[in-house]
Amino acid sequence: MARIRPIQVADDGFWDEDRPTRRTKALRYGAPVAVAGIAAGAIGLVPALASSGAPDLPKITAQQLISKMAASDQQQVSGSLKITTDLGLPTLPGGGSLAGAANDLAGEKGATASPESKLTELVSGTHTLRVAADGPDKQRVSIVENAAEYSMIHNGDQLWAYDSGSNSVFHSTAPKDAAGKRDHQRETPRDLREATPQQLAKQMLAAVDDTTEVTVDGTTRVADRDAYQLLIKPKQSASTVGSIRIAVDADNGVPLKFTLTPKSGGKAAVDVGFTKVDFGKPAAGTFDFTPPKGAKVTEDGAADHPEKGFKGRPGGATGSPGEEALSGLNVTGKGWDTIARLDDGQKAGATGDAPSAPGGDGGAASGLLGSFGKKVKGDFGSGTVFSTRLVNALMTDDGKVFVGAVDKDALVAAANKAK
Repeated sequence: MARIRPIQVADDGFWDEDRPTRRTKALRYGAPVAVAGIAAGAIGLVPALASSGAPDLPKITAQQLISKMAASDQQQVSGSLKITTDLGLPTLPGGGSLAGAANDLAGEKGATASPESKLTELVSGTHTLRVAADGPDKQRVSIVENAAEYSMIHNGDQLWAYDSGSNSVFHSTAPKDAAGKRDHQRETPRDLREATPQQLAKQMLAAVDDTTEVTVDGTTRVADRDAYQLLIKPKQSASTVGSIRIAVDADNGVPLKFTLTPKSGGKAAVDVGFTKVDFGKPAAGTFDFTPPKGAKVTEDGAADHPEKGFKGRPGGATGSPGEEALSGLNVTGKGWDTIARLDDGQKAGATGDAPSAPGGDGGAASGLLGSFGKKVKGDFGSGTVFSTRLVNALMTDDGKVFVGAVDKDALVAAANKAK
């Protein structure tokens, strides 16, 4: 199959992200790491409720379909997304999950509507999101639960977040001395911004090179709209990614559904799609917000403290999300076999267990951490591999960490090479 050239994806305006730069090598290397970060950080997502029956659409090549996505300039959208995560995270003693423990810990710190406090809830389970956007200055995302709703509203220089369950509000304002209009808009929490088929598709398109096979795999119906299916498969055998399927609106080129299936098989690990979608202009009142009576309002102080809230990127950086994910990391490998290396500076104890938790019971912490992993040995020495269905990490006994969407053997080989 002819090589698919990397595509410079046009900004769809949904979250006002910078357009990808020409640093395609960094983008290609960053995408698998970004997949790991997205999956581990909270946005594996459940299949959209696609209508049955494949529509009869004109033939199109993979290159033409990618170009159609890149040329799409749809800036207005509203609808509902169905979200689920199935990463295969380990279970804690007593039957609890790591995600549940994180939620409980966040609850102990007191009720807050800060967007970051909601991210751990998306690590597992099924969720429904309602989204709306009207260009780069107006967006709204709501996480709908059984008896409560969490909403994040961006309107101009204002960011509001409201948790109806705790009746708490978080508010942030762009600093008055912002260097430019776009500076503050970058800081809507990235994990929530990327919880759409559009943004996930951008991450994957940045990885399309000679390590990737791309084809058009028929047609489908998503949210009552005709769509082509773009199928992306890594050629590299060490990747834990089996395939990525993107349903692309046949009319306007907008990704409607994104599904990432692990090489191990089974249901999707990362899967997000519209169940309802409308590309008309949302009502202006959609982006208005007034704190309810009696709500606890927390101000983040961004206007007085530019280092908080709507701050610009560190050091004035303007790179892509993939490049930011690699900032400060040693990266090895190519394409889907990319592995990031971190040196945490903590060595294991004499027992050879995993590094101890600072300020805690080192033996207990090491034992608990070790129970989630598998001991491995190599030329590098010894360490522990922690695995999920998508992302694996090797923590060596001398304090190095190797992580990527690759199998255990690839992590051990990277550690051997780096010794």
